[in-house]
Amino acid sequence: MIKRALISVSDKTAVTSLGLALQDMDVEILSTGGTARTLREAGIRVTDVADVTGFPEIMDGRVKTLHPHIHGGILARRGTDDAVLRIHQIAPIDLVVVNLYPFSETIAKPGCEFSRAIEQIDIGGPAMLRAAAKNHAWVTVVVDSEDYTKVIGQMQSHGRVDDSTRQRLAAKAFAHTAQYDAAIAGYMTAQSQPQENVFPDTLQLHFHHRQALRYGENPQQRAAFYVESAKLGMAATQQLQGKELSFNNIVDADTAMACVAGFDGTACVIVKHANPCGVAQAGSMLEAYDKAYSTDPTSAFGGIIAFNKELDKQTADAIIGRQFVEVIIAPSISTDAAAALSEKKNVRVLSTSHWPHPYRAWDYKRVTGGLLVQDTDAHELGRHDCKVVSRRQPSEQEWNDLLFAWRVVTFVKSNGIVYCRDGCTIGIGAGQMSRVYSSRIAAIKAADEKLAMDNTVMASDAFFPFRDGIDEAAKAGAKAVIQPGGSMRDEEVIAAADEHGMAMVLTGVRHFRH
Repeated sequence: MIKRALISVSDKTAVTSLGLALQDMDVEILSTGGTARTLREAGIRVTDVADVTGFPEIMDGRVKTLHPHIHGGILARRGTDDAVLRIHQIAPIDLVVVNLYPFSETIAKPGCEFSRAIEQIDIGGPAMLRAAAKNHAWVTVVVDSEDYTKVIGQMQSHGRVDDSTRQRLAAKAFAHTAQYDAAIAGYMTAQSQPQENVFPDTLQLHFHHRQALRYGENPQQRAAFYVESAKLGMAATQQLQGKELSFNNIVDADTAMACVAGFDGTACVIVKHANPCGVAQAGSMLEAYDKAYSTDPTSAFGGIIAFNKELDKQTADAIIGRQFVEVIIAPSISTDAAAALSEKKNVRVLSTSHWPHPYRAWDYKRVTGGLLVQDTDAHELGRHDCKVVSRRQPSEQEWNDLLFAWRVVTFVKSNGIVYCRDGCTIGIGAGQMSRVYSSRIAAIKAADEKLAMDNTVMASDAFFPFRDGIDEAAKAGAKAVIQPGGSMRDEEVIAAADEHGMAMVLTGVRHFRH
């Protein structure tokens, strides 16, 4: 039975509703500071913690709940510690409702001073939460306002909170304090270590469960989707319609979003199995989609389509009238487009109001027994960053296409090759063990779709180890190449470009993607 509750919250969402419900059930409420004021203003009877401890809040509120009359009341084992409670005149506390100082929110604000961050480190709150969670056999602990309704509902229906709920809430409290401590540790480490030491000695990662997935990459694998506190990319999307997202949908959609976000003009990216199979930039959304689709209609079947502007009805009609699509993503969906897409109820439609440009975060790759951590490959290349090494200079149109192709090849699995012309991919070769085969496959795919390869440009995610890749490009009809350079045979590769009358541009930057 819950007869006595302690409520002390920074996030006061629904706290008055909770207090009123507890008061109606004759639960005595202890509280502190701002929470006590909020409850009293709502007409709720409150006992100040200072009246229980016999000791006032001191040091600007730094010390208020760290007292045996509070922690003894929380930690007391019913039936075991009753005599101790009587001797020291401590009353049990049956419900602890606490959430912590907004440390993460404070340090996220621009210009947050170190001294202000330090004052947002909660001491008494985590201590009470851990005590209540440890003693969950007798005490109910709540850290999330979304749990208020369930707790009150059980109290009203059964007079108590059941064992399984108390245990679940205790686990949630420990996770809450763990995340809180990790945020503090991460901040303190970043503030204290040399600037050149980017990666901390201990990596604290916390992700929140967003949804269970039917299965992973394959049906025999279990899977779930977890998101970071700071919502970016797929974590920031809202699903407007369609079947539940699958594991592979999320992986492919993330690639499509990251790729399309980098274009300033209206752009469309179609992704299949984590590789772009068609990318285009055009004057209208429909034209961008048409051009992207034309690159590889075969692979576009069952693909993920992403746009960087609001999806209009004309383009939505074209998509559902032409192909089977798994997911459509755009910053927003027009009302008419949403109505058109609703006719295909299984199509997953996502919108996101937060469209990072470009994505900047750490990239994680799990290996057996460990985790690889690196910066996200968000390097942006401008014309002034490139070096022309061939005798022939690229034309103005070739420059535009070279930079476009370079943006696309960043998202193609290595070894990656992209042919493009007029702001549209013509052929893409991905994931091959040798670069020359990626060059050939890209040309073969273009030929299969009857796309002319003359006057295209080629982008390669890494240097050419031999001249054969350049020979293949020239045979296909490419007139300019952009690549990192740095091979032992650069001179041979550049000479091949000159022999074929091709322009060659070196970036000095590699874009391996595994």
